[in-house]
Amino acid sequence: MKDAIQMVDLKSQYLKIKPEIDNALLSAVEEVAYINGPQVKRFTNSLKEFNKVNAAVTCANGTDALQIAMMGLGFKPGDEVIVPAFTYIATVEVIALLGLVPKFIDVIEDTFELDHTKLEGVISDKTVGVIPVHLFGQCSNMEAILSIAKKHNISVIEDTAQAMGAQYLYKDGSTAFAGTMGDIGTTSFFPSKNLGCFGDGGALLTNNVELGERVHIIANHGQRKKYYHETIGVNSRLDTLQAAILDVKIKYLNEYSSARQKVAKKYDESLNRLSGLIIPNRANYSTHVFNQYTCRIGNGKRDELKSYLQEKGIPTMVYYPIPVHLQEAYCTYGYNSGDFPVAERLCQEVISFPIHTEMKDNVQDYIIENIISFFN
Repeated sequence: MKDAIQMVDLKSQYLKIKPEIDNALLSAVEEVAYINGPQVKRFTNSLKEFNKVNAAVTCANGTDALQIAMMGLGFKPGDEVIVPAFTYIATVEVIALLGLVPKFIDVIEDTFELDHTKLEGVISDKTVGVIPVHLFGQCSNMEAILSIAKKHNISVIEDTAQAMGAQYLYKDGSTAFAGTMGDIGTTSFFPSKNLGCFGDGGALLTNNVELGERVHIIANHGQRKKYYHETIGVNSRLDTLQAAILDVKIKYLNEYSSARQKVAKKYDESLNRLSGLIIPNRANYSTHVFNQYTCRIGNGKRDELKSYLQEKGIPTMVYYPIPVHLQEAYCTYGYNSGDFPVAERLCQEVISFPIHTEMKDNVQDYIIENIISFFN
């Protein structure tokens, strides 16, 4: 290929809407309201309206969003929080930082989500919450998870960092956006996300207005009124410039999702008959917005394929090479190899191919041709 192939082509995405982004940034600079400028409020309202939710609170990043959610729900040191063994480290990191105890659970092999059939077996009298991670772009089985959580009176925090814009399809035919079904949802606006800014950013979503107000206060040093601190909080703000960018980009989020789905469909049609490669499965209760296009490669050939494609100038990523319970930092919680066999096997098999909103047909054709050539 003449130009380097990107996992995510952020430059082309920017150039497509450059005048709008540049004008938004210039306006923010000219207003000289660098902290909590009007752009933050405007984007917060846009986020709330897009997701059809009662409250939205922006913050500095997705990791902060998770921490603020747990603080807002009143989790105390020693409380247990259930979390998938196959996820990005941030989901577990904040549990440990708050002195909570992560209780790992295995995932479903074909959708990568928390295995709700094992959920009740992990709940104890110390359990206060569960975090379904909407991994790679589609929702977990929220009806099942919410039913179990209600039965045991535990909170549900949705980690929506990779699934902004995905919709859950209830059995009665109604729908809801990822991050709006549990007690609270969290998300990240890291540049490579489906709705990404030009740096760090995050947000929380909830239909509980009182909880929304609580997390808003926590994110602002625990104050409702300046210099009057009613609770212990943190300093976690969405930057005004990032809010200006996001308020432009959220208008294109559905278009971005459709573009990713088109790329995924072409991968599916081209790769679904390859022996040794398993394409991503779609749950029948969720749309998929494909933050990642993640396949599974059996027979121990994942790393061989990764090297082969790298030689052809095709980048790939492994999300994730080590399950959380076997990470050195979390070995103190007493888990061992073999405790979560599906998560451990996925870490040996998963590989993600380039997918983004600006993917050109000839580039994707080149990627597909080389994947097929490896297996043939």
